[in-house]
Amino acid sequence: MSNYSDIMDYAKEQTPVCERNDAISRRLFHEYGVNVGLRDENGKGILTGLTNISEVNSFTEKDGQRIPCDGELWYRGYRVETIINSLGPNEMGFEKAAYLLLMGEMPDDETLAEFKQVLSDARSLPKNFTRDVIMKGSSGDIMNSMMRSILTLASYDDHPLDTSVTNSLNQCIRLIAEFPLLATYSYAAYNHYTLGDSLYIHNPDPELSTAENVLRCLRWDKKFTPLEAKVLDTALILHMEHGGGNNSTFTDHVVTSAGSDTYSTITAAMASLKGPKHGGANIKVMEMMDDIRAHVEDPTDKDQIKDYLEKILDKEAFDHKGLIYGIGHAVYTISDPREVIFKQYVVDLAKDKGRDKDLQMYQNVEDLAPQLMNEKRNLLKPVSPNVDFYSGFVYDMLGIPQEMYTAMFAVARIVGWSAHRIEGLVTSDKIIRPAYMSVMRKKEWTDQ
Repeated sequence: MSNYSDIMDYAKEQTPVCERNDAISRRLFHEYGVNVGLRDENGKGILTGLTNISEVNSFTEKDGQRIPCDGELWYRGYRVETIINSLGPNEMGFEKAAYLLLMGEMPDDETLAEFKQVLSDARSLPKNFTRDVIMKGSSGDIMNSMMRSILTLASYDDHPLDTSVTNSLNQCIRLIAEFPLLATYSYAAYNHYTLGDSLYIHNPDPELSTAENVLRCLRWDKKFTPLEAKVLDTALILHMEHGGGNNSTFTDHVVTSAGSDTYSTITAAMASLKGPKHGGANIKVMEMMDDIRAHVEDPTDKDQIKDYLEKILDKEAFDHKGLIYGIGHAVYTISDPREVIFKQYVVDLAKDKGRDKDLQMYQNVEDLAPQLMNEKRNLLKPVSPNVDFYSGFVYDMLGIPQEMYTAMFAVARIVGWSAHRIEGLVTSDKIIRPAYMSVMRKKEWTDQ
């Protein structure tokens, strides 16, 4: 069995054996009080840690009752919309928000200028790294390509295993600066070696922000408009952190607690984010919208959209899973503050790009889906659009290919992961080791 197909045949043969012996009845989870996915029956997360970095609110407490409210997202004590609204019309804010999350306080002008310069100086890769690492073994799985690059960067670090706070902060800052290059260069390699298009690798401009350099490095002519940069900058700010309880940040804390190095920790978080239930959700939204366009004669007609959404919920259309992607969130109920903030930028960009009909379709789905879902599912809490509902649409209007959607999430979330890694190193030296109850049936050994 030396080749792939032989081993695959063997795996297919053994799959029923695995499924038979690995299945655990949901009844046992209920019997022993085990919360599947670390969430109770109402969807509330089980408390597994404390953080001083960010906070997510979706309920208020009154007379012992949890009452749904408009969602709130706080970064180091500041509401995220306050941070974004404090910026000028064409001012890029990613760097300011990144300093706030990493260091825990809002930078003054001098401090911010110094931090921007540090990021600019760090926004480069080791000599021949792009050629020797990124260009070899190119893949349409940009997240995998980035993970390989992150682990390889450890080989270029003189102190890769030093987990002191100072060295870890140094490594995190460099990764924050390097992530835009890892993402755009990985796509450039795939676009050339797999898709057969021209190869162009642009050096970052030290005078430009993170968002501006992403657009510069991604486009063959290096050109972009202030509106495009502003919209992408806003998207990066809204995606850079989310309360600490999400899957990838929890992974970050778990691996940090084991004493592992920064490169391994961030790679593990990347692997978690890559999952379609986490960072890949906006791709499913785009696929769903393409399907609606293909089957609805007039996507701007609400009645036609409603009829097709009902078919999706009834598992008669799209992927037959009965889900309307981008609607609903594990935490938020009445509204996702990131979607509320982002929507106005989406409207402005859609008008600028002449995508008004597409925007109308999105708005129709946004208006209709929550009510339809409540009617058909009898949900325990309200649902609303989440930030992923519009983010794929925005990336599409910016000319960012779908292969890069989750990578763009990572370009932002590396900041939150870095902040949580530092918090984990400072706060506790205790390894995170959750308990699992064995329901294994004991057997007597017999000679075969």
